[in-house]
Amino acid sequence: MSTPRISFEFFPPQTLDASFRLWETVQMLAPLKPSFVSVTYGAGGTTRKLTHEAVGAIGRNYGLNVAAHLTCVDATRAETLEIAEAYAAAGVTEIVALRGDAPKGAERFVAHPEGFASSVELVEALARTGKFKIRVGAYPEPHPDAGFAGADVEHLKRKVDAGATSAITQFFFNADTFFRFRDACVKAGINVPIIPGVLPVISWEGAKKFAARCGAQVPAALDEGFRVAARDGREDLLALTQCTTLCARLIEGGVEDLHFYTLNRPHLTQAVVRALGITPEVALEKVA
Repeated sequence: MSTPRISFEFFPPQTLDASFRLWETVQMLAPLKPSFVSVTYGAGGTTRKLTHEAVGAIGRNYGLNVAAHLTCVDATRAETLEIAEAYAAAGVTEIVALRGDAPKGAERFVAHPEGFASSVELVEALARTGKFKIRVGAYPEPHPDAGFAGADVEHLKRKVDAGATSAITQFFFNADTFFRFRDACVKAGINVPIIPGVLPVISWEGAKKFAARCGAQVPAALDEGFRVAARDGREDLLALTQCTTLCARLIEGGVEDLHFYTLNRPHLTQAVVRALGITPEVALEKVA
């Protein structure tokens, strides 16, 4: 089995405890030498300032290539591009360009009257600056807002045509789900890297809630497996086995990059990555 390139997603802290957890996560995972790490926005763009601060600190203190999330939510075009310029000024060269989730309390995304109406428009504007490598989201299973079969492939094609240079998928539980999506993308003429997003299961109940929000199918056998594992106190072992097996299947199918949604809980992600044969690089201290 070949060794994949890896990357990690973090989210910015909103409390002191969460801040400690983020930095513990970065400290544990940085030695695994990810090709990049990304930092999210909160729902409705609520953590813009915190995201900017976290992006800068991770880049400065750990020397990691940081891709900053940028969304269309609740901001004018000018305000959104100002944020992008601030990222560029801070040395950020990659952006994950997303439409974004609806603000808290809203059922659906509604564009700001003076804002970008979609991720395609955001990608076009960022591409015109010539300052960023632009990553976008992709949905191997139908997005809840998808209007017809194949809509997610068609939408990704529009983002790539607008200037996106790679895509990161939403998480999924079955490797064949990704392979079918990848094949459909190739057939549609999408020729940029499509990186599978992997969710190590910290909490099965939490994972099912995430899946319901984004349209990911939960296999009945896996649901039953976690139910039995919880009864026997073996959830951690099942989570490690499930995630490692999924990654191995993806690698066997030709995947060269894996993007882990860490949820700022590093231990399981670290264990999975090590099981795939990736070991930390430890700097040798100067001996007096």
